[in-house]
Amino acid sequence: MDPAGPDPDVRESLERLLLGGPRRLTRLEVAAAAGMPPERTQRLWRALGFPDVADDDPAFTLADVGALATVSALIDSGFVEPGTEASIARATGQALSRLADWQTDLLAAALLRQGRDAEGPVDVVAAAETLLPLLARTQDYVWRRHLAANVDRLMSDGAPGDRRELAVGFADLVGYTSRSRGMGGRELGAMVEAFEATATEVIARHRGRVVKTVGDGVLYTAVSAVDAVEIGLTLPGAWEAEDRPPLRVGVAYGSVLTRLGDVYSPVVNLASRLTSLARPGTLLADRVLAGHLRGLRQYRVRPLRRVSVRGYDHLQPWLVRRRPPGEEDNALESMLDEMADDVLAGDAEDDVRDDREDDAGNPHDG
Repeated sequence: MDPAGPDPDVRESLERLLLGGPRRLTRLEVAAAAGMPPERTQRLWRALGFPDVADDDPAFTLADVGALATVSALIDSGFVEPGTEASIARATGQALSRLADWQTDLLAAALLRQGRDAEGPVDVVAAAETLLPLLARTQDYVWRRHLAANVDRLMSDGAPGDRRELAVGFADLVGYTSRSRGMGGRELGAMVEAFEATATEVIARHRGRVVKTVGDGVLYTAVSAVDAVEIGLTLPGAWEAEDRPPLRVGVAYGSVLTRLGDVYSPVVNLASRLTSLARPGTLLADRVLAGHLRGLRQYRVRPLRRVSVRGYDHLQPWLVRRRPPGEEDNALESMLDEMADDVLAGDAEDDVRDDREDDAGNPHDG
């Protein structure tokens, strides 16, 4: 690759390869050819994450016309409500933008390796022509496998819908900001890559789903409270090393709205607050999730002192640990188990009483 800049002919050939043809159409011409109002095409373009182009700028190809026609066909099929098209475009754009960033880095690294080994100039277009079909087939395979996994979860739940009972977990790196200031770009990138690889592997192994990663943290969900706890207890140890910042985890359980691959609920906020309270290497849970662990002898569940954090005046964290072998014979631990069970049972009775009082005060609800 020439350090002075890319050859204009090479750049044009790459664009034709990636965009399915030359840039010949303006935004208004694309809208007219697709039979869409110009303001609608602009709204979709922005939702996909692309900047505005001038009305007279020939920035589009015939492939863009075909893509808009596909969007219209998808909406007309009845599977997508007309008012949600921009939301779907936004979710798609955000996911694929990150994927495209990684794939661009992959192509650049491959070209640099070829440049070091080759005597003459590297054929960038030929390299892209080889790489793109392989990436496309891989993406299609992974996408279909994830669709199949989601369909399986949907059928297991017994009823379709975007609100589900889930465990939500946060895991974040303690002291990430201060540590990252002293790192070079390559070192920081290697740590983030290692963290994401470890988190993805552990979460998948215990039947969870990665919702998103944000540099120093990962948000995940699991249908089973036990699976969520296993992730939270396994991940800090799997990540632990002398040259790495420690992990802490917070997990909560409850009704969660799933929309366009993301999750929304007070449960998400609660898991985040619990994470901020957790000590390095530990897992904190909310009362509901702690209640799911009652009677499971493999875990030690202990209530901690109530605290006030943003959004919660008297938050009761529960420390969850694995029970060491042979501890069932420890009289003190058995007594503490009974006390924890009494606290959870009392909280459950309070919830039932509150629900009955709410029903009595609102006889027409439902």
